[in-house]
Amino acid sequence: MLIAGFPAGAWGTNCYLVAPAVGEECVIIDPGHQAAQGVEETLKKHRLKPVAVVLTHGHIDHVASVVPVCGAHGVPAWIHPADRFMMSDPEKGLGRSIGMPLMGELSVGEPDDVRELTDGARLELAGLELTVAHAPGHTKGSVTFGLPEAADIPPVLFSGDLLFAGSVGRTDLPGGDAAELLGSLARVCLPLDDSTVVLSGHGPQTTIGQERAANPYLRQAAAGQGATDEAPRRGM
Repeated sequence: MLIAGFPAGAWGTNCYLVAPAVGEECVIIDPGHQAAQGVEETLKKHRLKPVAVVLTHGHIDHVASVVPVCGAHGVPAWIHPADRFMMSDPEKGLGRSIGMPLMGELSVGEPDDVRELTDGARLELAGLELTVAHAPGHTKGSVTFGLPEAADIPPVLFSGDLLFAGSVGRTDLPGGDAAELLGSLARVCLPLDDSTVVLSGHGPQTTIGQERAANPYLRQAAAGQGATDEAPRRGM
């Protein structure tokens, strides 16, 4: 298994390229702001051929390079229908205070081929099986992608902005909901094995075991506590 990731753009959003091995087909996860060059460099370095782009949610820091990446390689983009509108109207998902300063430098819109994700779907792409879990809270259409354990790696969760090392995604933007996010943590993350590697939308990798022990939001979800008034501010 090959997982190559890099942070891109003004928000340091993690973009991942996933393939069974070097020299094979791959899936691109969250090519966000200023990610296109990094995608091309990673494809060339590992001799990969992309077959699809998959998106954890619709915020512009995760989707800004979808059109050029999909266009350059003639591949579809997959997104949950509740977040699809943000591809063409990113400001509506951010609010004016965040959206306005960067809108002039971004090319927004949908690629030619957009496909919609559903909860529990299993995407068979590039010789991989990605399991989709709808995980609202950061946005209404947030999802995670799970990879099963393989011979050379433990299970992997691409968590988007649901779960970070030590924190979770912010819930104070349009479509955010702290109670929904805690529910998603309980439903999607808590049942996973402690060995599961978490590759999130921002920041370093972690594991479910580490977050179960130390992440205050995951511990809150495990205890069945309600949301507080303090919204996390990690990521966009």
